[in-house]
Amino acid sequence: MVKLILRQNESIQEAVRRFRKLVERSGIKREMRRREYYEKPSVIKRRARLRAERRARQNRIPFA
Repeated sequence: MVKLILRQNESIQEAVRRFRKLVERSGIKREMRRREYYEKPSVIKRRARLRAERRARQNRIPFA
């Protein structure tokens, strides 16, 4: 849960900017997008496996 305490003499624009940063850092937005639609467990595992393979492929290629 994100809490924002207004600072003294802080404008609304500054408070909104700080709030957006807090929400972004906490991962709430990403979590909402992830839960927007149901995703089968097999699809989640497949995506994770593909992401891991991509990461491994990038780490394996030597830059010469």
